[in-house]
Amino acid sequence: MCGIAGIFAPSGTTAAQELAEAALRMADVQGHRGPDGRGVWADPDGGLALGHRRLAVLELSAAGAQPMVSHCGRCALVFNGEIYNHSDLRAQVDAARAYSGRPAVAWRGRSDTETLLEALALWGVEEALKRSTGMFALALWDRRDRTLALARDRMGEKPLHYAASRGRILFASELPGLTAAPDFCPGVDKSALALYLRLSCVPAPHCILSGVRKLPAGHVLTIGEGEAKSGSLPATRPYWSLKAVAEAGLALPFAGTDEEALDRLLDLLRQSVRGQMLADVPVGALLSGGIDSSLVTALMTEAAQASGGPKVRTFTIGYEDARTGGYDESPQAEAVARHLGTEHTTLTFRAEDALAQATRLVKAAGEPFADASFLPARLVAGLTKGHVTVCLTGDGGDELFAGYNRHVQGAALWAQMSGISPGLRGLAAGLLQALPPRAWDRVFALLGPLLPKSARQRLPGEKLHKLAQALPVRVAPAFYSALVSAWPDPGLLAPGAAESSWILRQPGGWPAPALCPEGGTAWMQFLDSLWYLPEDILTKVDRACMSVGLEPRAPYLDRRVAEFAWSLPAHMRVRAGQGKWALRGLLSRYVPPALWDRPKMGFGVPLDAWLRGPLKAWAEALLDPERLACEGYFEPGPVASAWAEHQSGRFNRQYRLWPVLMFQSWLESAGISG
Repeated sequence: MCGIAGIFAPSGTTAAQELAEAALRMADVQGHRGPDGRGVWADPDGGLALGHRRLAVLELSAAGAQPMVSHCGRCALVFNGEIYNHSDLRAQVDAARAYSGRPAVAWRGRSDTETLLEALALWGVEEALKRSTGMFALALWDRRDRTLALARDRMGEKPLHYAASRGRILFASELPGLTAAPDFCPGVDKSALALYLRLSCVPAPHCILSGVRKLPAGHVLTIGEGEAKSGSLPATRPYWSLKAVAEAGLALPFAGTDEEALDRLLDLLRQSVRGQMLADVPVGALLSGGIDSSLVTALMTEAAQASGGPKVRTFTIGYEDARTGGYDESPQAEAVARHLGTEHTTLTFRAEDALAQATRLVKAAGEPFADASFLPARLVAGLTKGHVTVCLTGDGGDELFAGYNRHVQGAALWAQMSGISPGLRGLAAGLLQALPPRAWDRVFALLGPLLPKSARQRLPGEKLHKLAQALPVRVAPAFYSALVSAWPDPGLLAPGAAESSWILRQPGGWPAPALCPEGGTAWMQFLDSLWYLPEDILTKVDRACMSVGLEPRAPYLDRRVAEFAWSLPAHMRVRAGQGKWALRGLLSRYVPPALWDRPKMGFGVPLDAWLRGPLKAWAEALLDPERLACEGYFEPGPVASAWAEHQSGRFNRQYRLWPVLMFQSWLESAGISG
């Protein structure tokens, strides 16, 4: 795991030494991603410089250092990530070279970077990546053709930003790596800002800064000299398509019995977990006590016992204040850890820590990012880094196996709503909103023993008010949008900003309706996998972990697991009002359901209370109406109304306020004026 950066300036007006210094400076800004080493390489003839910061995980010697040049001397690579099948890939390279009569590679070490580089040099970018299983973002320079290729892994675990500026191409893992380039001072993209207000993140290919793009997951961008000089970049192209995978799985679902499907899934997950446990540094797991992370931990424990290795180290976070019990999963995580016999550590988050952590989030994220769970994620990453260098996570389980409430109750509700007039639905929405969320919470608390398990939710009042926003809509995309939006109408807050397009406005990118009906479980899973997973969940995990030099790995996102997940029949996703039926079936083989079978909690924080307490003064300064008016990005009125409603205690407006606060904090940190 590393931080990468580079400059492609083919005009010849910039000296190679100057390019190298700039590339290294861009990499050093991302030094938290790679505290174990730094390197730079330049091609004077091509006007290209590559910078790298290294987190040493496999092949800790200098044989794994980057930038790395292929044995033939034609290609140079900077690479962020891990190739889990690199041993098999290396054998394929050796066999292919022997078959074609080429000289054998004199391998320098055991680095997966070296293996990938030789595969790229032998087969080209797209073919090599199709043969690779892993997570990565990379830049490959072809000295002969003078082309720069950028690529990102299939599911979007690793980030890559790029921009065309002044006859040159800039790229970096994180946004500050780009802005560290000389003479590069872009402003805010207000269309991306409007989209950010809706989604609490900026999904690829958009970026909060004008002229900057994020490479979409599963895509390649190849740039030649002429394109770099003109700044007219070619379109990115996919080497792997989630849409094609979803359509293939839905068209030909697994035909065996449920037990056969579970056995097959277990084999794939075992293979993924064992492959991702390989490292030359200590490995642990982030354990919430939920289904996804508990199953990953169980498979890690199984693998460790089979190999005679040490106990698995597991880590979680809890909250000191008893009032935050609705968010605190640490008792469940500790119970699962005891059952599995892991060496477990819990970090306790105190309310007084909230302000110190909130002010550090923007630096860790590098861009506006408003998933509030980023705060505890960064804390638990710091705890984990004190003991291990690699951690396995349960990320991807919800998206691939139907774990979110909208996949279950949301899809069922939309199917029922189609026969009810919008007028009646609007009336129902008004009735739901007549009681404030806290009043609904009290109602559910009184009715709790009488309710089915699927109806026992954390913060039910918030969910009912969210549902009320979605009830009056007429079409499935609007229903989904209402469920995932922080600000339902960003135009009220950022006037004049035309919201950037995203997957919900691009039906041509969805699976065929006959296979994946709009509003259904699979359709929502697909949308979540395409934008929410890479741009929110994986962004949070990557930035939180890499800010402290910790490498996260996600076994559910192994392409073989993901592809099989899409072939599971509908009844193995949702059954009896519960999602993730397949994962539940597997976990019950390892851990008694009594330890994990509970309503989904999510990785939340008591942000609503903190904004009325330890974060109040900090937030008021950032949301000052005169300040907002002077900066010119937000209308002060809607912000002031949301703040007043929140402080009254009748409503929880944290989901509207936090995106504004994180943008304001980023704006202040980045030094960008209105």
